[in-house]
Amino acid sequence: MKRVLVTGANGQLGKSIHRVAPDYPELKFVFTDVVELDITNNEEVNTFFESNAFDYCINCAAYTAVDKAEKEVEKAYLINATAVKNLAEACQTTGTVLIHISTDFVFDGTKRTPYTEEDTPNPLSVYGKSKLKGEEYVQEICERHFIVRTSWLYSEYGNNFVKTMLRLAETRKQISVVNDQIGSPTYAGDLAEFSLKVISSGSTAYGLYHYSNLGAISWYDFAVEIFKQHKKEVRVVPIPTSSYPTAAKRPPFSVLDLQRGNKKMKSQIYFWDIRLSENKAPLNSI
Repeated sequence: MKRVLVTGANGQLGKSIHRVAPDYPELKFVFTDVVELDITNNEEVNTFFESNAFDYCINCAAYTAVDKAEKEVEKAYLINATAVKNLAEACQTTGTVLIHISTDFVFDGTKRTPYTEEDTPNPLSVYGKSKLKGEEYVQEICERHFIVRTSWLYSEYGNNFVKTMLRLAETRKQISVVNDQIGSPTYAGDLAEFSLKVISSGSTAYGLYHYSNLGAISWYDFAVEIFKQHKKEVRVVPIPTSSYPTAAKRPPFSVLDLQRGNKKMKSQIYFWDIRLSENKAPLNSI
C-alpha cells in the first residue's frame, strides 16, 4: 500500500482529495495542515519525514491571496517558495515522490495561444513570482517530482469565484465583471482525481504538466454561466481590467495547453461548463 502525505489539507484541493480518497483504497493518506505540520519550518519537516515513511507527497499548501501578496511579500515567499524548498529537500532525502501544485500566474499573458510547459514564465505579480520560485526549488532539488500548473480553481470549499458570485447574487441585481482576462476554470475535484491517478498509475514520467478543464473564457463569461446554471436573475456588465484596478497585475491570457498531461497520463479532461453544471455543490457553502 502506497502512503501519501497531503499538505495544505484544509484548502480547496486538499479537501477535494480527502473527499475522493475512499475511491483509492490502495492508497493510505495522511492529511496535514499547518497545525499538524508547519512546512515553513525546515527542522519540523525533516523530523516529520524521518518519523513517517511516505511514497508520495502532494503539496496543496499555498499562499493564494494574490492582491494581499503585493504587501505581504515575505509571507508569500515563505509559503510558496521556502516551504516548498523544505518539502523538496525532505522528499529527495527520503526518496519520496513530490507532486507540487502551481499556477497559470507564472505567465505574463502576452501570448494568444495556450501556454505549453516549454513556454518561458514571466510572472507579473508577487504571487506568481513566489510560485515560480517554488517550482524552481522543486526542479533543482527533487529528482522524482511532478509539478502541476492549474488555473481558476473552484470547488465546494473555501473562497473562490463561483461562491463569491453566488453570494453577491443574494443582494445584487447587477454585477460588473472583467471581460478581458481569459483563462480556464478548473473544478478542484478533477485536479484531485488527476493527482491521485498519477500516483495509482505508478507513472515515472516526472516533470512539468498543465491541468485545467477545457475551454477559454473570460471572468465575465464565467459569471454569466454561473448565474444561468443556478437560475439567478443577475445582470452581468462586462468591463475592462482598467475599470477594476487591483494591487496585483493579472495575466490577460493564461489558458494552458493540456496535451502533455493528456498524452502521458491519459487524463480525462472535461469542458468547464459541463463540470460547473455537474457540480452545483458550491451553492451550499462548506
